[in-house]
Amino acid sequence: MTKTVLFLGLLFLLSACNNSKSSRLFLFSSDHGYRNKWDSLLTGSSFLELRPDSSFTQDFGAYNYGRWRLADQKLYLTTQNHKTYIYQLNSLSDKALKVQFGRDKIDDFQAYDLPYPNPEKDPFSADNNQWRIKATHSESTDEIKQRLLGHLHYLEKYFAWAVDKKIETLDVTGLPTPLKIYVNGLGIKHYADLPVEWKDFFYNDADCHKADSLIKHTFRKHDIDYPKTDDDYKKFLSAFQQLQNFLQHD
Repeated sequence: MTKTVLFLGLLFLLSACNNSKSSRLFLFSSDHGYRNKWDSLLTGSSFLELRPDSSFTQDFGAYNYGRWRLADQKLYLTTQNHKTYIYQLNSLSDKALKVQFGRDKIDDFQAYDLPYPNPEKDPFSADNNQWRIKATHSESTDEIKQRLLGHLHYLEKYFAWAVDKKIETLDVTGLPTPLKIYVNGLGIKHYADLPVEWKDFFYNDADCHKADSLIKHTFRKHDIDYPKTDDDYKKFLSAFQQLQNFLQHD
């Protein structure tokens, strides 16, 4: 298959370094300056993870994973679909990354240590994000349930990472999820209010409606027993674990 090369005009500045030194997790942390067509793609949940084994995961409006390499001050991301995105490199440190989308638009990404060497524990790994990959066919009820379980498993790992690494602020506003995440607990979004990104994971609207019915049935049938704790992360972590158990056995 012929590889498609997409040049995005994304500018970074970085001196040459090896994969080990470049390996970081970058989370989108601000939105300011001139607005252009790229702004709508970035949310508080946008991220780029570069691992020392040359694998990467990324969500700048769509989830991708694959292989990365540095050459001539450019970052090459070759995705699971054999598309190669080319990023010119500019300004990367152990704490932050500034990204220029176009001539006058600069966005900030905060740098973190990689979550875990084991991809099973890493909330950003491809293993924990298959639910984000758009369906290529109309899915059975069991396949849709597995997609929902994958999403809940991701949320569990996301909050477990925050607890373990003592992440002070966890942005959930941009997550593509059917759940409402309040300070005092979880709820379910109305179908009309579901994020476009969430709906797009499914093959068609009918499959998305099936997923909506499954998760709403789980909430109607079961009550979440929130632990008595002042740690909101631990409260939600327990809730996501319970929801997985409920859905698995319904």
